[in-house]
Amino acid sequence: MAGKFEPKTPVVLPPPKDDIIPVDVLAQANGADSSKCYVAIKGLVYDVTGNKAYQPGGSYNAFAGKDASHALAKTSTKAEDVKPEWQHLDDKEKSTLNDWVTFFSKRYPVVGRVEGATNLAE
Repeated sequence: MAGKFEPKTPVVLPPPKDDIIPVDVLAQANGADSSKCYVAIKGLVYDVTGNKAYQPGGSYNAFAGKDASHALAKTSTKAEDVKPEWQHLDDKEKSTLNDWVTFFSKRYPVVGRVEGATNLAE
């Protein structure tokens, strides 16, 4: 199953950055006005700018500019589920979240970490 999350077209990613990204800066990176579009998972911030699904009107726009860990673990796009907390979830949901981390890490560059994040990987 090693190739399960491999992108159809190979992606060459730059080395991950360790910049601290304040929550308000993350919130502004929501794809509006052709700006940057970031999604955080477990405190890591991914640059998803090139994917229209995360842009305004896209099916995953609810995640743009936020830490979407909880929603991804629950496979939900509901705005009320888009929050960083995931530690309380059951093992199946945590496994799903880890799959999403693998998926994102093979497709999108890590541009930093959310300032003050308390939901980092276990």
